[in-house]
Amino acid sequence: MSEVRMPQLGETVMEGTIIQWYKQVGDEVAEDEPLFEVSTDKVDSEVPSPMSGVLVEIVAAEGDTVEVGAVIAVLSEDGAAAPPAPEPPAPAAEAPPPASEPVAEVAPPPPPPPEPAPAPAETPSAPASGGGRFVLSPVVRRLIAENGLDPSQITGTGVGGRITRSDVESYIAQNRTATGRVAPTAPSAPPSAPAAPTRSVGRDTVVPLSNIRRITGEHMVRSKQVSPHVLTAVEVDFEGVEQVRRAHREEFKAEHGFSLTYLPFIARAVCDALHEYPHINASVGDNELVVHNYVNLAVAVDLDFQGLLAPVVVDADRKRLTAIAEEVADLSRRARAKKLNADEISGGTFTITNPGQWGTMMQFPIINQPQVAILSTDGIRRRPVVVTAEDGGEAITIHSVGVLALAWDHRAFDGAYVAAFLDHLRSIIETRDWHAEMP
Repeated sequence: MSEVRMPQLGETVMEGTIIQWYKQVGDEVAEDEPLFEVSTDKVDSEVPSPMSGVLVEIVAAEGDTVEVGAVIAVLSEDGAAAPPAPEPPAPAAEAPPPASEPVAEVAPPPPPPPEPAPAPAETPSAPASGGGRFVLSPVVRRLIAENGLDPSQITGTGVGGRITRSDVESYIAQNRTATGRVAPTAPSAPPSAPAAPTRSVGRDTVVPLSNIRRITGEHMVRSKQVSPHVLTAVEVDFEGVEQVRRAHREEFKAEHGFSLTYLPFIARAVCDALHEYPHINASVGDNELVVHNYVNLAVAVDLDFQGLLAPVVVDADRKRLTAIAEEVADLSRRARAKKLNADEISGGTFTITNPGQWGTMMQFPIINQPQVAILSTDGIRRRPVVVTAEDGGEAITIHSVGVLALAWDHRAFDGAYVAAFLDHLRSIIETRDWHAEMP
């Protein structure tokens, strides 16, 4: 028998909540096959089986929150079942009375008095508040604390009546006031119900917001409340990049297994530009600007239109174009497959979002707190442009042109600083010898 333990899902993650078991007791499991899904206060991720075998025992049920390193299941390599629990010994039979004595009839004991009905404010799925009686996952505790909620007023739909993240988010959504804040919890208020399933209302279909949609909304609203957002954009001639892409497209895809897009070129140029304008690679602290002397580049990844994650390329400023492209492709693939751990979506110092693959003209993104800026890379199209000919005259030709739009926090700097940064970024993209970046 081999024990399966809760893995370390990030340096600062100390516990996780089992969201779903993909296998049941008696099922065969292959090594590295997804075994269960776990939720932490940073990310939801699938956890693969550490070995092949048969799942003989599930120690931590769905909804249980367990510490890192705790045993959550048992696997058998040879397929043997878990040993059955010993049966309790049968109670000793009472000795019969002597034959000379008559057997007296004993009346059955009176039935116990009926238990009083629970008070209306208490339900099995939402016990009265009492501190330690609530077993909550890290993300549930954070949501309850951030919104000043009383857990006794939230109906738990998890295993054993446990309050899940979905329960808290449903409660927040249903009790939000017109100002966007959550109304204070009244002790006498009835527990809110979880989100209803998709339903038809007349000719409309009502689709409840998913967990990731609600969480994204909470983060975005908080960012807009905290940061005075400003947008500055520049038009960039990508013809030099396009020529390199055309020259290396087939060879690159054959060697690496994915296409050579504009994104790694932009990311490489961003890293260099941030060294010249370091205040844009910063975070806002307590009345201070924390300037980072390294670039941990977060890249927003679309999860099949179900939400976004921003995994981080650590020390991107120390990597060349091909290395950045490989890491972005790997992080994107694993983000969609729920294979990322918490550390891989933490610690970003600057973010790039890439809606341009759908041909956008310009997007105003929302800052990824506590960073001070986020760059949108929009659609690149073939357009007529004016260029300087060899004889010094002007000519019209066709180039690949697109817009880079930077949303930035006006607390950190002013528009002139941003304009200079974007002009320098544009110059790097338009003038660098990109052929030298290719292997």
